[in-house]
Amino acid sequence: MAGWMWLRCFFGPHLQRIHRSPDQSRPEGRAGRRGWTYQPKSLEKHTDSILGWASALWSLSYYSSPLLLCYLYRKGYICSSKLVPVSQYVGTVLVCLLGVACLRGWGRWKNSEYQQFISILEETRKTNTPSKKKKLGCYDFDFSHWPADFSWKEVSNLKLPSKAGVSLLKPEARLRGAADSVLNSVRTLPCHIISFLIAHSFGRRMLYPGSVYLLQKAMRPMLQQGQARLVEECEGQRNKLVACDGNEIDTMFVDRRRVGGMQGQTLVICCEGNAGFYEVGCMNTPLEGGYSVLGWNHPGFAGSTGVPFPQNEANAMDVVIQFAVHRLGFNLRDIMVYAWSIGGFTASWAVMSYPEIQAVVLDASFDDLLPLALKVMPDSWRPLVTHTVRQYMNLNNADQLCKYQGPVLLIRRTKDEIITTTGPEDIMSNRGNDLLLKLLQFRYPKVMTDDGVRAVRAWLGASNPLEEASVYSSYEVDDDWCTSVLQSYQSERGQFFPWSVGEDMTLDGRRQLALFLAGKYMRNFETTHCTPLPYSEFATPWSL
Repeated sequence: MAGWMWLRCFFGPHLQRIHRSPDQSRPEGRAGRRGWTYQPKSLEKHTDSILGWASALWSLSYYSSPLLLCYLYRKGYICSSKLVPVSQYVGTVLVCLLGVACLRGWGRWKNSEYQQFISILEETRKTNTPSKKKKLGCYDFDFSHWPADFSWKEVSNLKLPSKAGVSLLKPEARLRGAADSVLNSVRTLPCHIISFLIAHSFGRRMLYPGSVYLLQKAMRPMLQQGQARLVEECEGQRNKLVACDGNEIDTMFVDRRRVGGMQGQTLVICCEGNAGFYEVGCMNTPLEGGYSVLGWNHPGFAGSTGVPFPQNEANAMDVVIQFAVHRLGFNLRDIMVYAWSIGGFTASWAVMSYPEIQAVVLDASFDDLLPLALKVMPDSWRPLVTHTVRQYMNLNNADQLCKYQGPVLLIRRTKDEIITTTGPEDIMSNRGNDLLLKLLQFRYPKVMTDDGVRAVRAWLGASNPLEEASVYSSYEVDDDWCTSVLQSYQSERGQFFPWSVGEDMTLDGRRQLALFLAGKYMRNFETTHCTPLPYSEFATPWSL
């Protein structure tokens, strides 16, 4: 029995923190604390440090191996006479590290807190009941060892259209003849190869820096602190979801249905930015408002596995929605999606794929990735960048959002330095403007004629609330009249967009409607891209 427990400790995960829920007793000497950082004993602490350094050296050697091998080859070290003694040294080091790991297992075995944790983990792996899951939730440890709580396979009626996973909205392909298509494929083969290498190397890491291991390691103390706050103060429930591509998605659910009133009955699913994590990200905004909140990390971020390509992102979002409906018990009409920055892609995919969702709020998001990618790359790379984005990183938020019929709110940061194509001082280069214009032009094409677009652009060009009000008043917008016109059209013609309202209207009437709709679909927030959104700026999207 003791040997079996030692083996469990030997192969067990790294324990980081112990949470305590209010109904659990606290150990003597820890009164008044809801949780504490796990304190390993001396033997476990030192052996864990040695293994940590060994892991770091291995990672460094792995990434520098091409240069290292070239250097060794030029020095003549890659030959049998040299490799044999090197292999003996490597073998000796591995044996020593195995001994260190055994000592770490011994140190864990002698620690009563770790023994209790590993016993709960093993019991939960065998039968993942709610009571055992609640006990396991009192520990923060390597998420790879966390048992799965929900899988896309549990939804019996879920049929995937392809092996890759859920369907994505693809750009329309240009028609070509058979011979022309073959010749074009041969001619563009080098471009395809280079694009693939760019997308799967530095391209993906530039787009999603949060997936870089070094950044995650630097942020680990902050993430652990955020995790502790969500569990201990907000009574959050951590869950592991398995997407259709096999990726494991790290999620956090805060249930406010019993104490949050009407807002607590609404679930806000949060989609983070390209360097954001739910532990320290936009979950805090709806939590301040008393909503039930479900946060999740992109594939490859923190506890989530995989890489954040668009297909994997959509697969992850799909299993998050399935989990919210089939396990947490929310109806789609009671779910609102809130996204910040690049999270607008998964948010717009969600409302496109699940049109019954109540509403969507996009904060500091953009219409299309391509203009932003072209901004940071040399002009000579334009064809290659265009092909790479369209083929591997096609974040076409506006196209997806236009497929959704429900309420939408766009929040534009007036000093945004990330999603502008020139600089934060040029507010008209903010791609949030293009997202608004594309949405309005799709939904109200007869209103958004050239004159309507010019009026909205004048309003978007205002740098402060006073200038906005000045533009609004210069067109003499009558809010009551605009509301009555839209309500009358809705009652007579139905609710499905696009609407033909405005086709028999005067020029002044169309411009009034255009500005009225722009003000309802977009709110300005005078700050930069990465400033956390206060709840006072968060609102339920407008609807008639």
